[in-house]
Amino acid sequence: MSVAEKMLTPPVRQQVVTEATKVLNAEVSDKRGLTGVAVKGAFKMVRGVKPGFVPQAIDDLMDDFVPKLLPFWETWKADPGGKTCSQHFVANAGTVADALLSITDERAKHSTSRVLVKAYKKLRPMGKDHVMASMPRVGGLIEQFTKDE
Repeated sequence: MSVAEKMLTPPVRQQVVTEATKVLNAEVSDKRGLTGVAVKGAFKMVRGVKPGFVPQAIDDLMDDFVPKLLPFWETWKADPGGKTCSQHFVANAGTVADALLSITDERAKHSTSRVLVKAYKKLRPMGKDHVMASMPRVGGLIEQFTKDE
């Protein structure tokens, strides 16, 4: 079974969703200043769409996110260069962020939820910086679920 198949197949998939939800919550919680207020406000609006929305959204995105993240893991695995997976993701934060945002940008174009599109458009100008800042945790998450590979 490939790493992608492992991460996308129950029960591992649900574990990844649970841990990714924790990562997202921690990232939002860490935001400070005016930007933090904007992020926390948009996140609150998104969570208000319906109970369990965030984990469901993460689950919905997994089929697209995992294949986008795997090449970065494979590059690291082939030649760690003395770095942890997390450090590799940090070193490639801009490229990883672009890969992930290409997915959410496309989803936002086709969303029928005005609330979600509004929140996304409000945060998108700062999106790359926020995604890049999350790379230590994202890399740690990938490492957590691929440590036996």
